[in-house]
Amino acid sequence: MHLPFFRTALAVLLTASLAACEQEEAGPSGPAPTTPQTATRDAHLALGNPSGATADVNRPTNYLLEKAQYSLSYHRDRGIPNWVSWHLSTAWLATAARQDDFRPDATLPAGWYRVGAGSYTGSGFDRGHNCPSADRTASVADNSATFLMTNMIPQAPRNNQQVWANLESYCRSLAGQGNELYIIMGNYGTGGTGSNGLLNTLDAGRVTVPRRVWKVIVVLPNGTDDATRVSSSTRVIAVDTPNDNALGGNWADYRTSVDAIESATGYDLLSAVAPAVQTVVEARVDTGPVQ
Repeated sequence: MHLPFFRTALAVLLTASLAACEQEEAGPSGPAPTTPQTATRDAHLALGNPSGATADVNRPTNYLLEKAQYSLSYHRDRGIPNWVSWHLSTAWLATAARQDDFRPDATLPAGWYRVGAGSYTGSGFDRGHNCPSADRTASVADNSATFLMTNMIPQAPRNNQQVWANLESYCRSLAGQGNELYIIMGNYGTGGTGSNGLLNTLDAGRVTVPRRVWKVIVVLPNGTDDATRVSSSTRVIAVDTPNDNALGGNWADYRTSVDAIESATGYDLLSAVAPAVQTVVEARVDTGPVQ
């Protein structure tokens, strides 16, 4: 046997064997699997401020209130928010109990009428949450914040307890699947039909009953730089319902486009998203799953 040849052959064999082992450990070629992102709490207005609201007492019909749990535009003369915007992920969800501590919002400017816990009593309308109690269960403080009356609108009981409750539950199920959601809820018009019939106002005219109630939901996988991650394929759900106690319970029956809600309200929704993307997603009516 020629030893030099034997040594060379052995070296080649060992090199090939090591290379094969390394390739097997590394796995197939291509990018490594994406690690699921941890759910976080993000800014409630990350996708935009729909009405350009500011904390300016000289703009009482579009006054910005920013809570740790949600942000909103308040209309002093209607006694209700124009819209409420909030972020939802599992970082906001745990086991805190529902507090039911409805109360006036002490952070409103001095001299403004503060709608109270009893302002809707006997009206035939629910104290309807915008940001839901069940979306804020990570702590007692988070849940309690949803019971401020600046987060409420007079809402027909069937509208509140069935249509919107079903949609809210669906949103939390999406968060439980590894998504984060940006949700904006608002209203427009005057005059709704509660369990006692049609009313335009409550509390001696200090609280307006809205005619329509709407919501826009942007669904993203958990991640960062959220506004830049909204693409033309991002799921955006827009719903617009009459504030009427005769409504059926299926929220999908009331799906519409963001463009239609903008036309009805004059707001610029999702304004932080790239204009070309807005054009696509705001024109589309969602046809995705409903549970």
